Amino acid sequence: MKYLIFYIIIINVITFMMFAIDKKRARKKQWRIPEAWLLLSSLLGGSLGGIISMKIVNHKTKKPKFLIGMPILLIINMLVLYYGRLPYHYFTINYSI
Repeated sequence: MKYLIFYIIIINVITFMMFAIDKKRARKKQWRIPEAWLLLSSLLGGSLGGIISMKIVNHKTKKPKFLIGMPILLIINMLVLYYGRLPYHYFTINYSI
C-alpha cells in the first residue's frame, strides 16, 4: 500500500510539472509537450496534479478535451484506487451450491 501512495504522489508531481512546463514553453513559442502525453500521465494516476496545475498556471482551461476530460480522468483514477485496494476475493464468483 505504501508503494501505491508513493506512486500516486510521484505521478501527480510529474503531471503537475508537465502542465507547468508546457505552459512556460507555450509562452516562449518553444517545442510543446504533446496533449496526448499530458492526458496519458493524467490517466496513469496524475489527474489531480493536472487539474491543480491547470488552475494554478491557467493552462488548457479553454480546451473542452481538458475541461471535460480531466474531471472524468480524476473519477476514473479514484475508482481504480478504490477498487484496486480491495482484496481479490471481492471480484470472484462463488460457484458452489
